[in-house]
Amino acid sequence: MRVLGVDPGLTRLGIAVVDGGLGRAVRAVAVDVIRTPADDELATRLLKVADGVEAWLDRHRPDVVAIERVFSQHNVRTAMGTAQAAGVVALAAARRDLPVMFHTPSEVKAAVTGSGRADKAQVTTMVTRLLRLTEAPKPADAADALALAICHLWRAPVRNRMAEAEARAAELAKAHRARLAEAAKSGGRRPAGGAAATPNSRAAGSRAVGS
Repeated sequence: MRVLGVDPGLTRLGIAVVDGGLGRAVRAVAVDVIRTPADDELATRLLKVADGVEAWLDRHRPDVVAIERVFSQHNVRTAMGTAQAAGVVALAAARRDLPVMFHTPSEVKAAVTGSGRADKAQVTTMVTRLLRLTEAPKPADAADALALAICHLWRAPVRNRMAEAEARAAELAKAHRARLAEAAKSGGRRPAGGAAATPNSRAAGSRAVGS
């Protein structure tokens, strides 16, 4: 599986492609940062992000796009810009019918370091080690994009098994409800041979026996 990992942002958007092999084997294909000038208009910056991401999608043809889920930050303006950049990436992937998965920062940290509270330096160190890179990826946005791709590769099998188990449980529940409905329906059926006897017909039958 080939994953395009994206650490969204307007000023710097980390972007990386990682291939997953058997087990937990991972290999870095490409990593970079898409930058937009802070003094440009918002629409222009989003267009530059879109153009850059679409070029990566066309060049590397990933199977899935993994994006960091945006959370509220102290700086509302920064959070909004990050969310807008993430939306542009998701739209570009959707136009190519690519699945888009969102991972929280703690999920990513836990996947690559074993701790959901790891700092950026620890994430960078582990990404460098896991991918056997000759030097640490810089800036941190690039390392985060690689970490996102690794996170998805390692979480996808678990997620798929959970989805299969949920689907199987839903099928069993549906079959069980159908059996209950059939049993209830069967229990209300009248005996074969005609309609149920009325009180008058039972009384007439009693007189006939006694006569």
